[in-house]
Amino acid sequence: MLDVRRLSLLREFANRGTVSATAEALHLTGPAVSQQLAVLEREAGVPLLERTGRTLSLTAAGHVLVAHAEVLMGNVAQAESDLAALRGGTLGTVRIGAFPSAARAVVSRLWSATPADGVRQAPSLRLVEQEPELSIAALMRNDVDLAVVHAYTLLPRDLPACDATHLLDDQVVLALHPADAARRGLETGRPARLTEFAESDWLVPGPETSCHEMIQRACGAAGFVVHPIAHATDFSVLTALVEAGAGVALIPRLALPEGPLEISLHPLTRPVTRTVSALTRAGESRRPELRHTLDALQEAAANYLTRAREAGP
Repeated sequence: MLDVRRLSLLREFANRGTVSATAEALHLTGPAVSQQLAVLEREAGVPLLERTGRTLSLTAAGHVLVAHAEVLMGNVAQAESDLAALRGGTLGTVRIGAFPSAARAVVSRLWSATPADGVRQAPSLRLVEQEPELSIAALMRNDVDLAVVHAYTLLPRDLPACDATHLLDDQVVLALHPADAARRGLETGRPARLTEFAESDWLVPGPETSCHEMIQRACGAAGFVVHPIAHATDFSVLTALVEAGAGVALIPRLALPEGPLEISLHPLTRPVTRTVSALTRAGESRRPELRHTLDALQEAAANYLTRAREAGP
């Protein structure tokens, strides 16, 4: 019979990638991890690991067993969540990984929604700003408890076994200098055709971001290749460059700086949106501290959308 603890260890190895990293995460020695994996192989009756040079990796059977382990661990986590909900008691700490614009516009609001006097029970919060790929990896390594991520309509994201809570749909808009918009006869808020900006100077996020790939795909679908004059991971930098008349940019509304902006914003005739979600490991979304945080995130996202509508185009 397969041992659940050894299955959990195999899953940890799949997420960490090495025996030493697995041992460090589980506060074990490397030989102890190797021994337990060897026992699991004997229980399974097929090779779960293979060595190529000095690298140890999962076999096809190992990947199959990890997939089953994800389901089993999710069920265990769900049982623990249900018991914790029944017990009640003090809420613990929630570690959040979130991409920059969501961290600024949505996640930051969780602190103002948590009374300092403790009248309303709330978990203690920790935040690390990370791009979605890093947050997802951190979630699966158990380095964070909740990952706020996004996925573009043009760039679907493969997700591991986890629970997803929808927060909002974020529209991508074309940002122009007002003078440029006036020359083109584009009133603020009027849809723009990307094909008309093939010869423009483009301002884009860094190539290491999924936002960069989204822009390449959107413009490629419009029939041209972007030739950027500036790269900046911070969308506030791109917005400042648009205000200065340096060029044009595609910016998710959530990433726009708050306050009056001297730019002209336009939805696209072929809309591009990104879905913002909060991910938790499978079976853990009902843990009291996570359920509280997920509810607060949904409320913060709804409040952001209200503020955005009130601010106008």
